[in-house]
Amino acid sequence: MDIGIDSFAAILPDPRTGLLPSATERMADLLEEVVLADRVGLDVFGIGEHHRAEFLDSAPAIILAAAAARTSRIRLTSAVTVLSAVDPVRLFQEFATLDLISKGRAELVVGRGSFGEAFPLFGLDPQAYDDLFAEKLDLFLQLGETSHPRWQGHFRPELSGQGVFPRPHQDRLPVWIGVGGTPQSFARAGVLGLPLMVAIIGGTFDRFRPLVDLYREAGARAGHDPAALKVGVHALGFVGETHAAAADAFFPGWAHLTATVGRERGWSPPTRAQFDAMAGPDGAFLVGAPATVAAKIRRASEVLGGLSRITFQMSTASLETAAMKRSIELLGTEVAPMVRANLDDEGVRT
Repeated sequence: MDIGIDSFAAILPDPRTGLLPSATERMADLLEEVVLADRVGLDVFGIGEHHRAEFLDSAPAIILAAAAARTSRIRLTSAVTVLSAVDPVRLFQEFATLDLISKGRAELVVGRGSFGEAFPLFGLDPQAYDDLFAEKLDLFLQLGETSHPRWQGHFRPELSGQGVFPRPHQDRLPVWIGVGGTPQSFARAGVLGLPLMVAIIGGTFDRFRPLVDLYREAGARAGHDPAALKVGVHALGFVGETHAAAADAFFPGWAHLTATVGRERGWSPPTRAQFDAMAGPDGAFLVGAPATVAAKIRRASEVLGGLSRITFQMSTASLETAAMKRSIELLGTEVAPMVRANLDDEGVRT
């Protein structure tokens, strides 16, 4: 099982003073986090894409390229690219370039995004977001097959054999489909035979089992090898020396961001009781001491029928720089070895 980290490059106010840190300093800290993740043996580091004041990740390929120049083995991915709102040709060129810089470590998770800011920003109709995604995914996948595509759609000019360069270091850029809770998205990923990355940011892991089964069933009906139908999970998580230390470091940033988004979407204000329930034995937050977190990862893999990848979204603890670094160290040196040893012993698919 691949184990890694996803970051949204969150920039949060100090809970004591209300002041924002320097964006330049936060970006430097983020790159140090990727270097540390590489050093402690984690498998993958992802950068999200948002177009909001709370996040510095509007240009993930640039951040990943900076990280590629400072690392040697960790795979570097988007998490997720809002494919509906970008030009697939330009996106392919950016990630092919990243793949050259990283010598074959680039990947993408593509999706429709959970925030809508990109659509008006780039002059797109949010009502067409599914059609935009389907068409642009079709083009992006074709770009991986040929350097001179012939393609026609509704949302961008046709391609009549123009060259798309550079080509990546890898024979083909790995592409995962990022999904939330929409059944059609799970089924589409299965029909295409592409790996699935499920964002589980609340509730319980087992409630997603029917959707994961739908993905695998759609893939099997489409004739894809079951071994190619990989499932990954993106979850909120943080590791500390103790459960209390992890929870206390992670909660303030989570509460701030959840309250900010909640005001826009009409949610009730978040509470510590809600957080503690999600971080408890049955919740979907991977928060706690190493042994606790390892056990929750193993449980998530069991209830979802076997996971190939799990990534921690821990950037809401970004102000706790020392705690962030220690969390990354513990994830790489203690949690990951425990998870892998257990899965190997049990013969669970990795």
